[in-house]
Parts: sequence; structure tokens; C-alpha cells
Amino acid sequence: MSVEINWFPGHMKKALDELSDRLKLVDIVFETCDARIPLSSRNPELNRIIRDKRRIIVLNKADLADEIETKKWINELNKSGASAVAVDSIHKKGLIQIRNLSEQLCAEVLERARNKGRIGRPVRAMVVGIPNSGKSTLINSMCNRKIAITGDRPGVTRGFQWAKSDSNLELMDMPGVLLPNLGSNRNKLCLALTGAIKTQVTDSVSVSMDGMTMIQSLYPDYISQRYGIPAESDISDVQNQYDRFLTAARAKGCVLSGGRVDEERFAALFLDDFRSGRIGRISLEKVLDK
Repeated sequence: MSVEINWFPGHMKKALDELSDRLKLVDIVFETCDARIPLSSRNPELNRIIRDKRRIIVLNKADLADEIETKKWINELNKSGASAVAVDSIHKKGLIQIRNLSEQLCAEVLERARNKGRIGRPVRAMVVGIPNSGKSTLINSMCNRKIAITGDRPGVTRGFQWAKSDSNLELMDMPGVLLPNLGSNRNKLCLALTGAIKTQVTDSVSVSMDGMTMIQSLYPDYISQRYGIPAESDISDVQNQYDRFLTAARAKGCVLSGGRVDEERFAALFLDDFRSGRIGRISLEKVLDK
């Protein structure tokens, strides 16, 4: 990736500082990550703060990810001792699994409450994750009503708030948090493509061009089929990558007066195509990538 991205707004540092204090108020943590990038979309700092707290890793947006790869990731995470669930929050798929697993993991807590006469005591869960990983959508879906503010851009949730579901769950929504150092260039590209990083701090043309190249390396036919351009055997050459980007832009009618390609317009179109799943169900990170 040709663009250097460093983004750590003040509200994210504040959220990390507060998260540890809030943990004592909950029984379990729902850590949301993007099923398309299960590595890049998990913040190692959260792992340090949460430590031994009961946790469910929510592979959100599973409807946009490669189903086979998502199953592999769940197996891999479960083998490591975690509890992972594939979820499509928008269409409310996987929510029953989260509820059932929460009750299983918190059985001792609930039993102690019953012994003290607190019948029907809810499971209290904190929902954490990086920006745009679907935390607020998950909460709204589990509560069957709009409680948390949602958006298709990062940084929407700024403070913490409680929400009560109709299935004996109380959910605390926390702001999304990224690390100051976003990792390798590949990690940064994955985060930019999926929308975890604000578009304003990235070069959308470079992100889109590099994204096309990454997707073609993983799913060779998807770009050709979506944009009606010939398959390219050599995607390692930068000039070839740029030429394919321009060809795809022209094929979609992103042309200015005088025949110049409207690169910004096509970049926005490409990113929207990827994020909405119109290019195909894509996992940018696979188990073998580790």
C-alpha cells in the first residue's frame, strides 16, 4: 500500500482508558470484529485489557465474507480457547447463538444470583471492537429496536450507553478503538477497505487500486466479472495495476470531459461495491495467512 495512515483520535484513547473501569460492571465481553479481516480488525490492546474476562468473539458482517473461510476462522479461534460466533447483525443471523453461549459462559454468575433470590437477573455484556465493526448494529438487532447510533463510517459511537434486550441481556456499547500503530501496510489496507479508517485520512484512489490487486490475488475472477475487464496474469507490476484501475473506471462510465478518467468517482464506486458485497463474498485474511 502506497499511503501511510496514522489515525488515533483523542476519543479513542479516552475509551481505552475507561474500558478497564467499566469491565467490573459486566459479566462478559462481546468483542466484534469484521469477518472479512479477523486479524486486522482485532485490537491487541483490548486483549490486554480484557484479560481473563469471559468473552465471545463476534465475527460480524459474515454475510459479506467468504463462508468457507469464516468457518475456518471459527474453528481456529475455538481451538485457541476462544468462543467465536459468525454473525450477520443486519439480518439477525447468529444472535441466538450469542444469547445461548452467553448464558452458558455466565452460568455460575446467574446461579449465584438465583441463590441470593435475584431471579431473572440479566447477563450484562460489554460490546467492544474497532470502529465500523458493527457494534451498534449488533446491539440494535439484539434489542429489536434502534437504541445505539449506527453509521457506515467509523467514530459514530463516542460515549458508553446501556441497552436492554428482550432476551435477558443488558448491553453496554463502547466507542470503537484502533491502535495508534495500525500494523503492516497490508493491515492498513484491510482496515481502509472495510471502512474502519475514515476516508478523509486515506487516499481513496490508492486504497481502491491496491484493493483491486489484493482481491484479484485472492479471488482471480471477481474483479473481471464485476467490471467487465480481461483477467490479468501479472498483477505484481504497478503500471499494470494502474492500467486495470483506469480500464475498470472507463467500463463503469467514470469519465470526465475530454476523456479523462474520474479516478475519485470510480474509487468511491469500487469501495462501495466491496463494502456492500456486490463484488462477491470476500475474506481478505485467511487462516493460512497467519
